[in-house]
Amino acid sequence: MFKLLLTAAIALTAGQAESTTVLSLDQALQIALTESPTVKVADKEIEVQQYAKKGTYASLFPEVAASGSFNRTLKKQVMSMDFGGESQSFEVGRWNTVSGGISASMPLVNAQVWKSLQITGNDVELAVEKARSSRLEMVTQVKQAYYAVLLAKEVHSVYKSVYDNAVANCEQTQKRYNASKASELDLTRAKTTVANAVPNMYDSENSITIALWQLKAVMGINLDEDIDVVGKLLDYSDGMLYADNIDYDLQNNSSLRQLELQAEQLAENIKLQKYANLPSLALGFSYTMNAMEDELNFSEYDWHPYSYLGLSLNVPIFSGGKRSSAIKQAQIQADELQLQKENTERQLRIGIRQYLSTMDTAVKSYNSAEEALESAQKAYDIAAKSYNVGRSTLTDLNDSQLALTQAQLSVSQAVYNFLVAKSNLEQTIGADYMQYEEAK
Repeated sequence: MFKLLLTAAIALTAGQAESTTVLSLDQALQIALTESPTVKVADKEIEVQQYAKKGTYASLFPEVAASGSFNRTLKKQVMSMDFGGESQSFEVGRWNTVSGGISASMPLVNAQVWKSLQITGNDVELAVEKARSSRLEMVTQVKQAYYAVLLAKEVHSVYKSVYDNAVANCEQTQKRYNASKASELDLTRAKTTVANAVPNMYDSENSITIALWQLKAVMGINLDEDIDVVGKLLDYSDGMLYADNIDYDLQNNSSLRQLELQAEQLAENIKLQKYANLPSLALGFSYTMNAMEDELNFSEYDWHPYSYLGLSLNVPIFSGGKRSSAIKQAQIQADELQLQKENTERQLRIGIRQYLSTMDTAVKSYNSAEEALESAQKAYDIAAKSYNVGRSTLTDLNDSQLALTQAQLSVSQAVYNFLVAKSNLEQTIGADYMQYEEAK
């Protein structure tokens, strides 16, 4: 699957090195949902529970076993009997005793076994829900890692632009200095500005590398794989009205679903403990061949069969209060789980409000940052032109550059904050993974 997705992604690698695979967000999600060890472990757990369910069903079928034994008598038993008033002793038995046969048993009436089948069915459902939770979490992690790469790239682009502007201004200042139109202080400041821009540019470039490593890690692919991502954070700005039309129902929340399944399990477990007080009936069968001889010539042994078919009834009477304690323990666990569910739901609703508040703040910050960016860009353009004609100082130009940089970073950070909060919200309501599965 991974190779097919990477092959499909090659079409997006125009302008990139041949060894670099450029991925869209959807492709990154598809790879993660097939290659991630976390998801694979969750799927394996489903298989484990399915085999456990089959093992429980096996208890309804007859259990057949074969047995055999060979005993060599070391010292025969001695019996004493009176004959005519005289006591005589003699050895009894044979030196070799051989037996072999088959036995079978099957429960006919056993309420605990029947109830166990239902509980193991719930175990499978719980494993499936846990696997769904792993996928929900994986989708969120991949999205946030993907957005982090886009943010790192845009931050690098901003600092690269700052560096390029600083170099251009330094060259302009050098020309003015050579023409005796700028002071040595201005030239020194211009060179210092260039030097100060270099670390930010390299740090932001390193941040891209680290963000890509994180993305590859959550996708479950080799860290040496050369990948890149497409798009910009601003491509997602059109969806920043998402908070106005989404359903915030928690019925699809994976944590609550798991607690509900666990509550069903505990309810059935209470019944299971109560069923321990009911009688059980089993069918048994055995067929055995026995032989006792002094020699080891098995072909001449005189074999004697023995067999039976019977019913076994077990009626629980007294167990020292063990069954009663087990029932009470299961009931207390059910009460604890109900309290845990109520607290979890409360925390989830707090989380939803926090995500909505963060999204609302991000939208307001984005709108404000856009206006600030427009003003800062205009101010920088005016300052650059004024500096070129000698009407403003280098300090004015640097101040306008700083304001422009802050505005550019604020726009990207606002979009990133919105997308991160949105992905967390979608995981909480369990909506994003379902939408993604339907889209496939």
